[in-house]
This record gives sequence, C-alpha cells and structure tokens, in this order.
Amino acid sequence: MMKDKSNKRPETLLTHSGRDPQAHFGAVNTPIFRASTILQASMAEYKRPKGQREQRYGRRGTPTTFTLEDVIADVEGGAGCVIASSGLNAIALALLSQTKAGDHVLMADCVYGPARNFANKILARFGVTTTFFDPAIGADIDSMFQDNTTVVYMEAPGSQTFEMCDVPAIAAVARKRGAISMTDNTWGTPLFFSPFAHGCDISIHAATKYIVGHSDAMLGAVTYNEATEESVRDMAGTLGVFAGPDDVYLGTRGMRTLAVRLRQHEESALAMADWLWNRPEVDRVLYPPHPKDVGHALWKRDFTGGCGLMGFVLKEATDTGLAAMLDGLELYGMGASWGGFESLILPADPGANRTATKWNAPGPLIRIHIGLEHIDDLIADMDAGFTRLARASN
Repeated sequence: MMKDKSNKRPETLLTHSGRDPQAHFGAVNTPIFRASTILQASMAEYKRPKGQREQRYGRRGTPTTFTLEDVIADVEGGAGCVIASSGLNAIALALLSQTKAGDHVLMADCVYGPARNFANKILARFGVTTTFFDPAIGADIDSMFQDNTTVVYMEAPGSQTFEMCDVPAIAAVARKRGAISMTDNTWGTPLFFSPFAHGCDISIHAATKYIVGHSDAMLGAVTYNEATEESVRDMAGTLGVFAGPDDVYLGTRGMRTLAVRLRQHEESALAMADWLWNRPEVDRVLYPPHPKDVGHALWKRDFTGGCGLMGFVLKEATDTGLAAMLDGLELYGMGASWGGFESLILPADPGANRTATKWNAPGPLIRIHIGLEHIDDLIADMDAGFTRLARASN
C-alpha cells in the first residue's frame, strides 16, 4: 500500500491510490461489495456516532465506493469525493449543496444542456435565480455579481462548442466575492486539469465518460475542497446520492488505465484536427489543444493534456448532404455520450441553448469523439464522408 502520496506523479496515483490489498486477502483490486445492511458488533458500536466514511449502511458507501472516491480525489487534488449515479446527478448534488432559496447563480453560457435545464427548471422552482455569462468574460465577471450570488458554475472547455473559460480569473473573483466556484471537469479529467490548483472549490465529472472509459457504466463524481466538504457530503447523504457497486468497480478499473488511454485519444485528436483544418469544406476546428484554436493560450496555460472530444464547423451543408456524409460512416457511431474507446459523431445546434451570447457559424457544427482506432482509418472514413457530402450537395 502506498504510504506517501505527496511526492507521487499522477500516473502513479492512478495506479496505486485507493488500494489496500492486505485488507482484502491480498486482492490487487478492491472487490465488489454488494451490501445494504452493514452489521455492527454490539449495541455500543451501533450507537457510536459514525464518521462520513465509516460503513454503516450500503447507501453511505462500501470499500468499493471509497476506493474510487480516493483515486479521483488524489489525482485531482481535492480533499475528497462523492460518487453519484450519473453526471447529471453529480451536477444536481453540487448545485443543491451550495444554494438555498433566494440565492443567485452565475453559469457559463457554454455549459452542458442538462445543467442549464436543471438551473432553469429545478433551482428556479426553489427560488434560486440563474444568470448566464459569456464564457470569455474572465475577471470582468465581477460586474455580474449580485448581493445574493453564491455560486459561479463553469465548464472549460464547453463540451459542445469547446469555448475556454479563464478558470483562475473567474474563480479568484468568486472567492473575493464570497461565492463558491465549481466547474464541470469532464473534458479535462482529473488527470489533465486540476480545478483546485486553479482556485475552484468543487469539480464535477460525468464519470460515465473517460473515467469509466468503455461505454458500459453510468457514473458521476463531485470532488470538493475542505471548505465545501461538509456541505457536499451532507447533501449527498440527505439526497441519497449513490451508485451501484458494479458500476463503481468499472469506474475504478477505468481510472487505472486513464493515462495511457488519454494520451492516445489526444494524439489521434490532434492529427484529426490538423487534417480537418486543411479541408476546404471546414470553416474552423474546435479543439483547444490545437495551436489554431482561439482558446489555445488558456488551454496551454492551465491544462497538461487533451482528450478526444472536438468539433468542426462546416462552411455549408444541406440536410440531405449532411445525412449522406454521416449515415455512410463505418467507424463513427452516431449516439450520445463520449469518452469510450470508440469514435462517435453527432450534428449539434448550440445556438438553441444560448442566452448570453450568440452562436455564429456559416454551417452546421459536427461534434466528434476520436476513439482508439488507428487514426489513418478514421481519417479515411471521414474523407469518404466528405466525398458523399459533395456529391449529395450538387
């Protein structure tokens, strides 16, 4: 068992954090604990006040749960973590833990659609108002604060338009104003971006994506700092936030290989971005790790790597042409989510969900997830798609 975490690099933490083989008969991986009732040895033990991480009921966690919480928190640099049943469940937990009736939330205009929906439908129902801001606002967000602003919610980069927020600048303003800053870090993952090192209080993950990494489990995670630990864990207990042990085990298994998978995703995504930038049909490519991206400077300053999720804007395309292009692809599946081993593609319409800023593009936005296939095969498949697009458009 690793004794000193302080001097270990992220790849080593991914491999060793949360493991205690001697507590589990020498098993390298923490076993799957399927449990509801947790028996206590005596009445005195039953009545003894329990800490947040003590096993008292299956919903409150088991060694299976605690292992994944530990490895995410250790790699990301948080004080701790709560595992949820989905990314949206994690978003709800984070927001509800830091708001009350009469509060005001500032939320980036590029956020995941269901996060916006939760703010507009659920928080609003309980008397919490939300104002959306331009993701590029930086420190000027100070002018948008109200006396009752308690939360600033970011997503960098946005998972549809890939706009970057200046997370340290915005988080610094929030702290000065006495508000909690939180960010959806699903794209950055615990490996490539540490919200806590950049001033944030809470980090949110759709662990369904890269943490699981194999498109076969639904999970969420909320990592917190010491200042928000009590409020996050108390709300998690109050709401009954919980994830099934089999899914949690798959999340831990995914974390063990996160570093090697992400490096391949990034390498292939950069190659695809290079190729797309040279296509005459493409207006622009949306991928912050690429030097031509408008958010590249912020990404380079704050992130240590990139994932496989990106987008590109076509100069023009009819619905018929777009269908011909996408329907004939062999290696790109058409479906929601991302972060698995396989490549995916979807048309997107970000303009429908924006209120603080306007989405300007000459043609449709295509979001793609670059999987672990050979990049030459992925490029060849996309090239054939562009050929179909041209034929159908004539």
